[in-house]
Amino acid sequence: MKAVTIPEFGEAGVLRVDEVKVPDPGPGEVSIDVAYAGANFAEVLYRRGVVDVPLPFVPGIEVSGHVRAVGPEVEGLRPGQPVAALTIVDSGGYAEVAVTAADLVAPLDGLDLGLDVAAAVPSNSTTAFLVLDRAARIEPGETVLVHAAAGGVGSQLGQAARQLGAGRVVGTVGGPAKIETARGFGYDDVVLRDELPGRVADLTGGRGFDIVVDMVGGPARRTSLDALAPMGRMVVMGNASGADDVGVSANELWFTNKSVSGFNLAAFAGAFPADAGRALRRAVAAAASGDLRLRVEELPLEQAAEAHRRIESGATTGKLVLAVHG
Repeated sequence: MKAVTIPEFGEAGVLRVDEVKVPDPGPGEVSIDVAYAGANFAEVLYRRGVVDVPLPFVPGIEVSGHVRAVGPEVEGLRPGQPVAALTIVDSGGYAEVAVTAADLVAPLDGLDLGLDVAAAVPSNSTTAFLVLDRAARIEPGETVLVHAAAGGVGSQLGQAARQLGAGRVVGTVGGPAKIETARGFGYDDVVLRDELPGRVADLTGGRGFDIVVDMVGGPARRTSLDALAPMGRMVVMGNASGADDVGVSANELWFTNKSVSGFNLAAFAGAFPADAGRALRRAVAAAASGDLRLRVEELPLEQAAEAHRRIESGATTGKLVLAVHG
């Protein structure tokens, strides 16, 4: 089958279209004829060698398509069934056929959701619900701050926060061109990230934010901690800036009644596949009903390198998907 592989770590140009063996599902797994594969920053990290993966490696943490075959011990899924799926545990989505655990598959039967949009749901939308519900433990009426609000996962976090009962949702963006895009994803206010320190008081009535979600890192991480209200929770889920790690003083946390936690979808899905699957199906239903709005741009699989370049440039808004079978 055709697949995009990482033959060596490096810049986007190392990605190569290859012929590889078609994978078969094992016990508890399904194989999927891939229609579309989502393009994510996680795959950029694989390509750069930040994540230790065996080479050559087929990236791709989410797909949509039709069930090709089901392995032993799989119930509720059948060949030919339209699905969206997380392939994040072992990757492999940039290919004509992908295999994943049946728990990480969401049927699309009867849902008004195109396969192109469905491919944009499993990673970002599922993450949004899990970050706010499981990691941040959001309560009704709380104030939420989300960095990179116009990006793939940022575009979903604001909307998910609304559905989970947030009282006020604020986003930050890196440049003025992204402000209106972010506003369209459910944010009450959108501010430039560099201007946030001087805006926290007026955005929160002087109290600070109950929840901050930071996937940017660098200076934003320190600003995020300072912006927390007493008993506030910051969830770290990325370092898109590529900045050096930012240390957090444990003494500062207990002096100020603040908390910091981390969330990684791959690790969560590997440890708690049933929970990840439930969140995925919740996200798919929200997208199909219109409760989650997704902005999707399509490129052919052969242009995976271009998708990576756009993601790395920070210029993307919403989500890029790669058309495999179309």
